[in-house]
Amino acid sequence: MDLEKLEKIYGKEELVKKLSDPESMPEGINREDYVIGTYLLITKRNWRIRELTRALAIEQSTGTWLPVPGETPEVRMRSVAKVVGIYEIPDYEVEVPEDVKERSYVVRIAFPFINFDKQLPMMLSTVVGNISLAGKIKVLDIEFPEDYVKGFKGPKFGINGVRNILNVWNRPLLLNMIKPCTGFPPDIGAQYFYEAARGGVDIIKDDELLADAPFNRIEERVVKYMEAADRANSEKGEKTLYTVNITDKYPKIIENAQKAIDLGVNALMVNVFTAGFSALQQLAEDESIKVPILAHMDFAGTMYQAPEYGITSPIILGKLTRISGADMMIFPAPYGKAFYLKEKAIGTGRVLTDIFYHIRPTFPAPSGGIAHPMVPDIIQDFGRDVIIAAGGAIHGFSKGPAAGARAFRYIIDGVLQGKSLDQMEEESEEVRVAIEDMMRSIRELRKIVGE
Repeated sequence: MDLEKLEKIYGKEELVKKLSDPESMPEGINREDYVIGTYLLITKRNWRIRELTRALAIEQSTGTWLPVPGETPEVRMRSVAKVVGIYEIPDYEVEVPEDVKERSYVVRIAFPFINFDKQLPMMLSTVVGNISLAGKIKVLDIEFPEDYVKGFKGPKFGINGVRNILNVWNRPLLLNMIKPCTGFPPDIGAQYFYEAARGGVDIIKDDELLADAPFNRIEERVVKYMEAADRANSEKGEKTLYTVNITDKYPKIIENAQKAIDLGVNALMVNVFTAGFSALQQLAEDESIKVPILAHMDFAGTMYQAPEYGITSPIILGKLTRISGADMMIFPAPYGKAFYLKEKAIGTGRVLTDIFYHIRPTFPAPSGGIAHPMVPDIIQDFGRDVIIAAGGAIHGFSKGPAAGARAFRYIIDGVLQGKSLDQMEEESEEVRVAIEDMMRSIRELRKIVGE
């Protein structure tokens, strides 16, 4: 923005007035200086939307609910947030129908990131912060300029880095979470691990409910699980990643990571929404941590599930975890037990993998009740760069975990070869049993819910 030219057009006094005003056309700001929040805002019929959004912009930047002496034009020029768009849906032009009780708006507010610098905690305090308390309002998007994103390194490995470690380039990866979720000692878990790994699982993770429990400590688990991995790897001729769950308070989460790596673990897992984005970023940007990190979705539903409140899921599960450094991201799958719209899942996958300045793409891992017959839909929706995450369908497989994993691998390969599920069912006894297992589970579930 050429201020000298603008001063010639408007004059100095008028230009200062315009630049310090929280209402601005999109062309009235330098996009590289602002993080832009887009919101769904639902109001009562007669609320004055311009005054409301102006108040939100001021509240989240330079001022409060009434003028204060220190909020000078100069301060506002540098730091006031700008309302750069108010769009009503539907877009009433002449009159509002009598039966309309509430009105819906998409509102865009630009926040100068000089106010919070290149970090996430204060960015979220500003862009979401007290705005989240303003009634029916949901964050639909957060747009970051390139200069802001330069403050982040993102995933250390990303999709290509994880593939390089495993030397698997042309197919989706298979991930297994050990079941039961928790309550067992390390030696029992190691046997579960070995069975799944030898069947062809690429990545085995702890369940999000098991971290450093008194009955299953990280230092014991890592040793036993990596021994199981070595044994399975020698049999199948492939490598297995173990993402140990190191979630804990800070700084113990860092201590857990270092301890696990010293004991030979080859990947880490973090419950990012309880540990925090900054904890994930600290791990990802630590040069001494030379293993990939898987982030888990638990607790995220509190932030995105309400249609009129919170933050939309592709931002929470996608953009913010990716910029924080997740190499792999577990998020809800719309195919099994998770309550999640397919278009939202696909949108989250796109955010994890599309171009995002210098930030490497994160491996999407839709998860939650994934069973064998769902593999064709997953690959159709996400392509080959996807992690197929299955728990109970492997450990609850009627012919055992190794056979359950082999059936997944058979179907993955078959889909890539253009085979139908019916054709694979005829070819493979394990695939046939996998489909029977799922149908049996569906029948049992229907009994429970009364259908």
